Amino acid sequence: MLEKNYNPKDFEEKIYKKWETSGAFQPDMKSDKDAFSIVIPPPNVTGVLHMGHALDDTLQDILIRYNRMLGKKVLWQPGTDHAGIATQMVVERNLAKEGLTRHDLGREEFVKRVWKWKEQSGGTICRQLRRLGASCDWSRERFTMDEGLSHAVRKIFVSLYKDGLIYKAKKLVNWDPALETAVSDLEVVQKETVGKMYYYKYPLENNPNEFIHIATTRPETMFGDTAVAVSKDNKKLAHLIGKNFIIPIINRVIPIIADDHADPEKGTGAVKITPAHDFNDFEVGKRHNLPMINILNPDATLNENTPYAGMSTQDARVKTIEALEKLGLMEKIEDHPMVIPYGDRSGVVIEPYMTDQWFVDAPKLAIEARRAVHDGEMEFVPATYEKTYFEWMNNIQPWCISRQLWWGHQMPIWYGPDDTIFCEENEELAQTAADKHYGKHVELRRETDVLDTWFSSGLWAFSTLGWPEQTEYLKTFYPTSVLVTGFDIIFFWVARMMMMSMYMMKRVPFKKCYIHGLVRDEQGRKMSKSKGNTVDPMETIEKYGADALRFFMAASETQGRDINLSDSRIQGYRNFATKLWNAARFCEMNQCYTVKNFDINSAKLAANKWIISKAKEATAAVTDNLNNYRFSEAANAIYQFTWGTFCDWYIELTKPVFYGENSADIEETRAVAAWVLDRILVVLHPFMPFITAELWNNLAERNVDIIKAAWPLNEKINDADKFEIDWAVDLISAIRSLRSAMNLPAGAKLTAYIKASDEDIAIINKQQKMICTLARLDAVGPLANKEITQDMAQTASREAVIYIPLKGVIDFEAERARLNKELETLNKNLDGYARKLGNESFVAKAPAAVVAEEKRRQAEAMENKVRVEEALARIANF
Repeated sequence: MLEKNYNPKDFEEKIYKKWETSGAFQPDMKSDKDAFSIVIPPPNVTGVLHMGHALDDTLQDILIRYNRMLGKKVLWQPGTDHAGIATQMVVERNLAKEGLTRHDLGREEFVKRVWKWKEQSGGTICRQLRRLGASCDWSRERFTMDEGLSHAVRKIFVSLYKDGLIYKAKKLVNWDPALETAVSDLEVVQKETVGKMYYYKYPLENNPNEFIHIATTRPETMFGDTAVAVSKDNKKLAHLIGKNFIIPIINRVIPIIADDHADPEKGTGAVKITPAHDFNDFEVGKRHNLPMINILNPDATLNENTPYAGMSTQDARVKTIEALEKLGLMEKIEDHPMVIPYGDRSGVVIEPYMTDQWFVDAPKLAIEARRAVHDGEMEFVPATYEKTYFEWMNNIQPWCISRQLWWGHQMPIWYGPDDTIFCEENEELAQTAADKHYGKHVELRRETDVLDTWFSSGLWAFSTLGWPEQTEYLKTFYPTSVLVTGFDIIFFWVARMMMMSMYMMKRVPFKKCYIHGLVRDEQGRKMSKSKGNTVDPMETIEKYGADALRFFMAASETQGRDINLSDSRIQGYRNFATKLWNAARFCEMNQCYTVKNFDINSAKLAANKWIISKAKEATAAVTDNLNNYRFSEAANAIYQFTWGTFCDWYIELTKPVFYGENSADIEETRAVAAWVLDRILVVLHPFMPFITAELWNNLAERNVDIIKAAWPLNEKINDADKFEIDWAVDLISAIRSLRSAMNLPAGAKLTAYIKASDEDIAIINKQQKMICTLARLDAVGPLANKEITQDMAQTASREAVIYIPLKGVIDFEAERARLNKELETLNKNLDGYARKLGNESFVAKAPAAVVAEEKRRQAEAMENKVRVEEALARIANF
């Protein structure tokens, strides 16, 4: 027997453990059914579950459970990413507590420490994913640095290198001076601030009385200037093109060049060009073959190419300004809004920095990756993201894949005595190649750089399935069926997976890519620790249960939109689970047990035929929406059927039967109620796996776990079975709405007269008892020749018009007085809201949440005012 109260803590973890230990998440490789597969976007091994993960993994799990119930051979491939920078920083912080640095240990010992940390403390997020209900095949869990994936990384690196698609070059990169490594754009956070714009001037060579005027936010970089650019269309400055100017302090001569990078309408019209420390300037430098002078050390202090070697950029800036002022070349300093890049891990300012790095020829790899999407081999859902993908792919730059870290995939590159490069899968092969090249045995030196984390995760779709071995899993599940991920990593992960897969596998990594939005806070702000508005999903699960959080994510997921987190809505879905639990208890108490091989076509009662058809209809809606990745529509279809149709209507319709004495009707209704409840559990299972499993296991003896219960498909729906009860339900709803709008007492003795067709009157006569009971009427019947009097309230339902005499039921004068008093209060409140929100100072200075709450109250008051005015109009003639 079910417990009286729904308490998810009693069974969620217990059910999950049973599923995992029984192998319920593993595909049946002997099956000849169609395959369906998803690879989980690998979370960082250092990570903990956040609301973005909760959304992403809930959507994946819904698709996995749905397809498993369709009878397919299903694999959800889990794993974690080694997260080079993040993991190395965690371990380095731990070492610092011991008074050590990684350099004290040396590379080999440090890497051992990282592996030890990974075994002891990594993987927290995988345990949390289990708590969410993620039905991954954990027996196949992978790690981007396990031996199999490391082999895959080495193999594809060597292949790319030998095909000329990986090369070493000196280029400008994002440089983190705290970590002393190149970082990707994804690891850079742009922060708005108010800095300074410095205006000074360079004197003309051989004419110290003529100047070119410069404006910059970083005067200390002047020591890396190798030109000044102006536009040939700049009427004021074009005459200077071809002349030389002198960099003050160091007295280096640099040319004035013509380049459209200089906007005549912006700043002074002249732009100092520092190719080694600005990405735009780097491109200008390449166009004009300018020298590229690096002025920074790896720790972002100035180097020997400046007069301030060893100083920080800030200290050097002060010295530079002082020197310019002494020379009379400093003109003015103004406040200037600007965006500064910071390392998302280190928190320090990221520097554009010229250094030797390894690159993948992404423009060449992008050709096939573009074609595959263009030809429909891979489709984005929503399709609008194709434009984003193509825009980025059409303008893709070489991909810097090297990182100056110790934790990660060390590049399979070895250098000979004269720096000749040997790229092989292992040292033995490299040594053989080197000895052959030199004609003797030589000592090799291995490249110390490791690969960008995105390199190994770019192989995730096929490396996790066993590639380069041609495994059964690779043959069965590749290409995968769909990738579910956030729009923010289309560039960083989706694009790289497409490029790597098209290069090595000659096929797309997934047939569809479903892109979802961000999970924001209740005010629609992006969640961040600095704002203090993050919400821990594990705390939400502890409070409301995993099912409630999952259902919130599904019901809120509308294609192309972000989700505003709502504690009240999550609580509402917990209430939904309670509603289902109570409905199941009602069925159990009324002995509604599953009847084996029950023929639903044998149902004779109108209400039973109606609920069967409505269940089929809801199932078809959920199926269609899930097939088309419309998660919110799918969730809301089963929600509305479960709460509205089954709990609020059908259960009420069964009560007269259960309390009656017709044994045939009772037995039929028991069987139908049990059948419909089972249908709800099956269709709701992908969204709320735990409560559905608990009820499934407790309400009947089963020969199959709900996780593998058959999903109903292609059912015939008889519209005639729905019409009669649908019509009566609409009539009852209209009468209930009228009672509520007119504030009629619940116990008021009412009679309803209906003006309708003969067919509709026949329904009223047939369902009179049900209509009277649920609409709280003493009687209901046809209007016929009855006179329509002034005291009759009137409403409509479909083509029927409903008349309800109210004489003696309501004191209209008292009701008018009550409504007028309520209207007076509402108008007073609305005046207050208008004054407050019309106060520019309040709107500008008050916290956004406070302003949003005032606007919400104002909107609510306006709605209530409309309601009261309509109520007054309704009784105006009484």
